[in-house]
Amino acid sequence: MADIKKTWYKEMCVYQIWTRSFCDSNGDGIGDLPGVYSKLDYLKELGVDGIWFSPIYPTPNADYGYDISDYRNINPEFGTLDDFKKILEGAHERGMRVFMDLVVNHTSDEHEWFKESAKSVDNPYHDYYIWRKGKGNRPPNNWLSTFEGGAWEYNPDIDEYYLHVFAKKQPDLNMDNPKVRQEVKDIMRYWLDMGVDGFREDVITFISKREGLPDGIPLPVATGVEHYKHGPHLEEYLDEFKRDVYDHYDCFTVGEGPMSDIKMAKDFVTEGPNQKLNMMISFEHMNANCFMVDWVKTPFNLIKLKSTLSKWQYGLYGKGWNCLYIENHDHARIIERYGNINYRVESGKMLAAMYFLLCGTPFIYQGQEIGMTNILLDKLSDCKDVMTFNNWRIFKKLGYSEKRFLKLAKDVSRENSRTPVQWSEAENAGFTTGKPWFNINPNYKEINVEDDLKNPDSILNFYKKLIKLRKENEVLIYGKYKEYDHLNPFLYTYERVLGNDRVLVVCSFKEGSVRFKAPKGYDLSKGELVLSNYSDNKIVNNGFVTKPYEVRVYMFK
Repeated sequence: MADIKKTWYKEMCVYQIWTRSFCDSNGDGIGDLPGVYSKLDYLKELGVDGIWFSPIYPTPNADYGYDISDYRNINPEFGTLDDFKKILEGAHERGMRVFMDLVVNHTSDEHEWFKESAKSVDNPYHDYYIWRKGKGNRPPNNWLSTFEGGAWEYNPDIDEYYLHVFAKKQPDLNMDNPKVRQEVKDIMRYWLDMGVDGFREDVITFISKREGLPDGIPLPVATGVEHYKHGPHLEEYLDEFKRDVYDHYDCFTVGEGPMSDIKMAKDFVTEGPNQKLNMMISFEHMNANCFMVDWVKTPFNLIKLKSTLSKWQYGLYGKGWNCLYIENHDHARIIERYGNINYRVESGKMLAAMYFLLCGTPFIYQGQEIGMTNILLDKLSDCKDVMTFNNWRIFKKLGYSEKRFLKLAKDVSRENSRTPVQWSEAENAGFTTGKPWFNINPNYKEINVEDDLKNPDSILNFYKKLIKLRKENEVLIYGKYKEYDHLNPFLYTYERVLGNDRVLVVCSFKEGSVRFKAPKGYDLSKGELVLSNYSDNKIVNNGFVTKPYEVRVYMFK
């Protein structure tokens, strides 16, 4: 068996906070840092060991914080630097670590660097960004942004275009400029010296662009992505960040790698002298009910999901470490994607165990632990996300009415993950005493933290058991993974093995019943059922007939 190096970041469970929708302390309708501070005991009780903050820096909110105007301060809507330091201290006192979102592929166009760079071609900050002359009346190349049509924005004052592979208010930094890399390293040190324990690095695999910026293969969105999704100097720059900064701190890094595959991940997370990141966030397993992007819906396919998860489990075991998640701020809620809203509690628990007991560090997104669901917005003006509006432009051309588009958005949009957390049955779900910045899901009286805490059979209490189970059993952290019955379209069955300890995980993705028979070498009657989402757990002929979205976890010692 591969010899796995044990370390703290492999044993933790991380909770992601999208502050704007987490908890509002002052009644202005916007979640804030004092609101987060008030929930630290709740997070400790849940059992998590770390908090990852989506960006909490000053921002004009073109992409809700992923457009940063000042890397060394806190968004005034959320509070102050002192509020953040108080959270750092409070989290550390409770044995929890704190991770920041590091967004250095781009800044806001309202960042001082960009304002200076746009003044003239001779300005010392001009080369902090990617500026180019046009080709006649056309942009420098045919690249399209992910969010807003063309990837180039013209500035008539200096007769040049700047590159933005996301929104036009998110100009890309020129990472080839050593001064920019020095700025990035200084920002990292600033937060690490303050006591932050590491970073989730936003689209970090996009920071190096191919020399000459050639035209890309025409695609509906993100034309040109092949020239920057794993650019020529990416590994060199990540090595530099690690050598000059990370190696001098006991910190943790997880890099977001859109369109990354297992081969690319190995280049970054393989442990040893050339390791660049501790983990990589892959999107592949989020494509089991869509084609390449969430907005191109397809029927859910369990075999596709199992193939992806197994590929990453087998591919990284003993070499690097997996980042495990099923929800974050970039996706709709998982129960309505891979589970079943009619079996919200059952499928919510099954999905939790399904991903949590794989080999890797599990991340929980706010509200996931109570099984929050998607929201149907009545009108386009209720939407908040730049990506929704970009997709509306595309789908409108395809003949979609606003009503039909909003129905699609309910299934696939990022709006769904950004509705305020449902804390209680009180007005505005206990999120705020004022007018909330965004619609609250009307089902908050049935789905909320307060009720879930009281109910021993709730999804929230299931997450607590799951976190405890993983903490208490090294086999669920470091154990080897093996999948069984791969071609079964309804059951996901896998084992974790470490020394003499074995765990068998059986997950049903079907509303109807499925006959399960234990794999060869397993006698269920000799195992201990350590987790399930039903109280009736009969075994018949070394197997059982599943109930809707049933999960059973058997431990063998």
